[in-house]
Amino acid sequence: MVAESPPFFPCCAGDNLIDTDQCLPELFEIQHAILENAGHSIIATDAEGTILYFNRAAQKMLGYSWAEVVGRATPGLFHELDEVACRAHALSLELQRPVATGFEVFVARLAIVNTDEQDWTYRRKDGSTLPVRLSVTALRNPHGTINGYLGIASDISERRRMEQELRIAAVAFESQAAIMVTDPAQRILRVNQAFVRLTGYSADEAIGRKPSLLQSGRQDKAFYQAMWQCLLSHGHWEGEIWNRRKSGEIYPEWLTISAVRDDHGALTHYVSTFSDISNLKVAESEIHNLAFYDPLTALPNRRLLLNRLAKAQAASNRSAQYGALLMIDLDNFKTLNDTLGHDMGDRLLVEVASRLTFRIREGDTAARLGGDEFVVMLEDLGEDAEAAGVQAEIIAEKIRLELARPYVMLGDGEYFHSASFGISLFCGHDKTTEAILKQADIALYKSKDAGRNTIRFFDNEMQTALDIRAGLEAGLRQALSRNEFRLFVQPQVDGARQAIGAETLLRWQPPGKPMVAPGDFIPLAEETGLIVPIGLWVLDMACARLRRWADNPKTAGLYLAVNVSARQFRQADFVEQVKAALARNEADPQRLKLELTESLLLDNVDGVVVKMQALRAIGVRFSLDDFGTGYASLSYLKRFPFEQLKVDRSFVRDITVDPDDAAIVRAIIAMGSTLRLNVVAEGVEADEQHAYLVEHGCQAFQGYLFGRPMPFEDFEASL
Repeated sequence: MVAESPPFFPCCAGDNLIDTDQCLPELFEIQHAILENAGHSIIATDAEGTILYFNRAAQKMLGYSWAEVVGRATPGLFHELDEVACRAHALSLELQRPVATGFEVFVARLAIVNTDEQDWTYRRKDGSTLPVRLSVTALRNPHGTINGYLGIASDISERRRMEQELRIAAVAFESQAAIMVTDPAQRILRVNQAFVRLTGYSADEAIGRKPSLLQSGRQDKAFYQAMWQCLLSHGHWEGEIWNRRKSGEIYPEWLTISAVRDDHGALTHYVSTFSDISNLKVAESEIHNLAFYDPLTALPNRRLLLNRLAKAQAASNRSAQYGALLMIDLDNFKTLNDTLGHDMGDRLLVEVASRLTFRIREGDTAARLGGDEFVVMLEDLGEDAEAAGVQAEIIAEKIRLELARPYVMLGDGEYFHSASFGISLFCGHDKTTEAILKQADIALYKSKDAGRNTIRFFDNEMQTALDIRAGLEAGLRQALSRNEFRLFVQPQVDGARQAIGAETLLRWQPPGKPMVAPGDFIPLAEETGLIVPIGLWVLDMACARLRRWADNPKTAGLYLAVNVSARQFRQADFVEQVKAALARNEADPQRLKLELTESLLLDNVDGVVVKMQALRAIGVRFSLDDFGTGYASLSYLKRFPFEQLKVDRSFVRDITVDPDDAAIVRAIIAMGSTLRLNVVAEGVEADEQHAYLVEHGCQAFQGYLFGRPMPFEDFEASL
């Protein structure tokens, strides 16, 4: 509640005060009413700054009552002392004389001006602040002497806010984005510096013209009609547009146009902001390439291939035409990487991609899945499955021949590299995209299995075989822990058909199922690495049996031959494994014979010799299995401590009817004799074969003629 203020009668006559005893009472009342109802804060002081009058507007503005203010000195009451001190310093510099920090700050300039107007900060009674415009005037008596001062203050908060908004608007207008302001008729009224930098047009060149001076011609008339229709309907439009700089360069920009209306809704201006998005377009292109294309070869990647394959299936579903997926894998690519280096490998992959792109038809897709694996998708191969298959094979053969051409990898040197192909046909949605890829991959696997550099189609028999293999692998992984393996033996005899030893042969007997043939699971065990633990089990069982044989006069002089896979032999601790099995079972090392294949000898010869010699030193003997079918040479044989050569059954089978086989067997027996190696002939099934071998000096024999593979108990009983 604002307290009622007593009357104050500064009767004015021009700039002079008139003594109150000379003024009419009615004039006093009118004057008082004017002051009390004024819209501005009015404060009057005496010559020393003591407050004499404080009108209602001042009371309302500052929150003080008449009694709290009148009779007190200003400025300490509702002015910021720091602001007063700062103003005193500035006035001292301006007036070239000291100005005291106090009331003098408000009246110092009245010596040179009639009224001093300045912006000040008021502090209200509640502690809040308020910006004001304060006008101070000197009050003089009829003699011209100053006997007081009158301060009139107005709230400038709204003005300050408007000024701040104008400053913000000015800064925003000169932002990095180009801004163009037009009238409703599309004449340019104002542009900022960003507009000048972006378009190349100066403000003088642009003002007065229409925005069409920037049009590139890439958007047609319908595009602009749709734009303006949106502006008229919604007052706003934004989107991507291509414009032309003054230099003639065309560039992409993101444009936003907003309509400006007055308080009555009438259109007054259009404000357009736009920025160059060339870098953004480049980044988008790079992101798109990274997401859908192989960075090395620039071919579509798996993600884009699957997308195109799905679209091809949809198109095939409508047209009833077959398509095909060609899975391509470079043969022995790892060897190239290991020998020539990954840089050369990458160069080869880039060249392969180039040749694929060159050989496929327009509309087909060549993609790289990763590594050395590529895919070609063919479409529109016709409505007949057989004809489509023929066409797919023709295209695949052209690609195969193209990829088989020599590659120039190092200088002028030529490098030859082949590829294997697997093909899967599709028509409509008869298969999922993943199924098509899987089937092509299965066909590729068969192509490699057939000797590489070949083309194979997927069929149901192929899928069935793969499913059987997968089931076999799953069972094989559990077979050892479930004790499903059995160890059989086949006798080895001398020329008089007396047993001198036996070869151990592994059998797998899943419970409730037929026995699995060794040819079905041994290669799988090799591929999966399971041959290592299985081989250790066989070795342990053989050593345990040798220990039992040592106690029986019928078997004490026999040996056991154990086949050792290349993967098992290459284990770093293979020698220790053999020694541990012998020691664990207290078996005689001289009764253990390890059979190795020729392929094992070709890799790390020095390491193989060291392991063989370490075992030979404790009495273990070695036999070279399937001699004649590999690549062993005399220079190799004399380096290894073998005791025995085994003639492969493929030579023995036709020994009595094929002169070539007979000659090979005679040569092997003679070579063995020369190298002081015992020779064992495998696969002897007839008396004629046995007689021929004995006649030409063969010392040992193995085959159905002397006994089929059998359990140990049956073998021991046969003795």
